[in-house]
Amino acid sequence: MGSLNFLNHLRRETRQFAVIGLGRFGRAVSGTLYKLGYEVLGTDIKESIVAQVLNDKIASSAIQLDSTQPNALKEAGIFEFDTVIVAIGNYLEESIVTTLNVKEGGVEWVVAKASSKVHGKLLERVGADLVVFPEYHAGCELAYTLTKPAILERFDLDPDHSIVEIWVPEEFHGKTIEELNLRNRYKINVLATGREDQFKINPAPQEKLDKNLVMVVIGSNKDIQQLPI
Repeated sequence: MGSLNFLNHLRRETRQFAVIGLGRFGRAVSGTLYKLGYEVLGTDIKESIVAQVLNDKIASSAIQLDSTQPNALKEAGIFEFDTVIVAIGNYLEESIVTTLNVKEGGVEWVVAKASSKVHGKLLERVGADLVVFPEYHAGCELAYTLTKPAILERFDLDPDHSIVEIWVPEEFHGKTIEELNLRNRYKINVLATGREDQFKINPAPQEKLDKNLVMVVIGSNKDIQQLPI
């Protein structure tokens, strides 16, 4: 459950981020964080990319540096940030060395982008607190969107289990959770029911479901896929 603890930490405390590597993924992360009101320092080894980020105003500040050099990171103040995102995904050596440098520099929370499972394992070994696979997750999300449009939100607990928010299936309308026997029939648990402005947490077994509401369930991806959605 390390990833959940990590994400909870971000939601509660983090206000300053450094993004190393300003390709498409790094720019997207930087720009979104900046729009949300956080302080963001963007860095890249290419001066032209840094200039473009400043011109597009998708970071609080941006500088050119070689992140494989610990002194460059230290002089730029990277080690003072709450969270550092290593968004270098296509250059394995630079990605791994940068992640190691940042962790050895004392940064508490380091997120690193990986391009493969082997890459991800190496990043974990050098200290990454959270490894992400943007291309893989984007592909999965597209597949779910195309085949399961009733899934509104999804949080992967691990490769095999998720928490998802879905529209209550037509088949479940007017029936209680107990009557549907969801735990035994589908091997899922209902965490909440309701709508965006009001949710009922841990609904009682006698709670009737409504097709105009959503339900939040937890279970294995295989079992969730069996729901009539």
